[in-house]
Amino acid sequence: MNGNEPKPAKPLLQAPKKKGPKVIATFFVLGLIVVLVGYLWINWKKPRLTPEPLSPELTSLIQNMPGTSDAMFYVGLKDIRDSRFWQEAVPDSLKNAPFISMGKRVDSLLAVNNINLNRDLDTLLISFQRSGIKQQKFIGIASGGFTRKLQATALRSASLETTDVAGRKAYELDSTLWVAPMGEKRVALASNSEMLEKFFNPSGRLLERDAPTASLIEKNRYKSHVWFTLPSPQWTAGALQSITSKNSEVKSVGNLNRIQQISMSVKFDDGLVGQSEWVYKDRQAAFFASTFLWGTIKLSTIGPRTSEAAKEVLNHMQVEQNLESVIITADLPLSAFKKTAQEE
Repeated sequence: MNGNEPKPAKPLLQAPKKKGPKVIATFFVLGLIVVLVGYLWINWKKPRLTPEPLSPELTSLIQNMPGTSDAMFYVGLKDIRDSRFWQEAVPDSLKNAPFISMGKRVDSLLAVNNINLNRDLDTLLISFQRSGIKQQKFIGIASGGFTRKLQATALRSASLETTDVAGRKAYELDSTLWVAPMGEKRVALASNSEMLEKFFNPSGRLLERDAPTASLIEKNRYKSHVWFTLPSPQWTAGALQSITSKNSEVKSVGNLNRIQQISMSVKFDDGLVGQSEWVYKDRQAAFFASTFLWGTIKLSTIGPRTSEAAKEVLNHMQVEQNLESVIITADLPLSAFKKTAQEE
């Protein structure tokens, strides 16, 4: 090689291209997409499954109730007793336990007349109204075979006072319980005779003047076995306070202190299906509550401290945010309860 020939030029070293701006732009776009998707999800009105209709008979009774309702409960014990779940999954000890205690005077009256509400009560509908800081008024209707055993003579002898209300005999069985027979298989219950008077002589329709109660009843998916509504924020706060008073950690679950209304319905069949709806102040609170509940359930299903029976129950639960509501659904097969009973 001739020494006078020029040497090949060395390639110039190029500075590495800076990736910072592209990475930042990518993260910015991804973040924007996440925020946009989250916003659309929070504000998307998800479709609901068609709820069961309220029976005309039950609708008529609710419409005649006076005022507005702070809390309303319904139990269809006859249909529950006929279900396979009740017959195969519910232990005899629970079947024979007192359904409700109504005070010494009334409990004694029921016992003397051989009335067992677990067996003789078919349906119970009751509505509560706040009448003070701690006082509650109520109106209710009970039906079942117990009315044949509870004759007028027994009511008269056990009552503190007897009066006529809208052409019907009403009996004061306790200081906070009045009853008025409504035929062969139905009895009206109330905290005072004034509530009975307003029920038998209604002015207007409750479901038309009480929009929150009407909305929660309409959204309740099941209406034949067990359902309740808490349309009053005060009642809801009181109920949650009683639940969380002994366990402060529960308050953080699902942002309970921001719940305004609660409803729940359960149906007993070959298993147990139910739905509960928690209504929050705003959609953001509902979204964060549903996310937290969903995460808690998923972590519990893989946690080593959760029993296999509990995991099976949790695996049949779903959580969804729908606008201001958190909707929790459960579809539990009979086997889940039988496995729980075996573990216990």
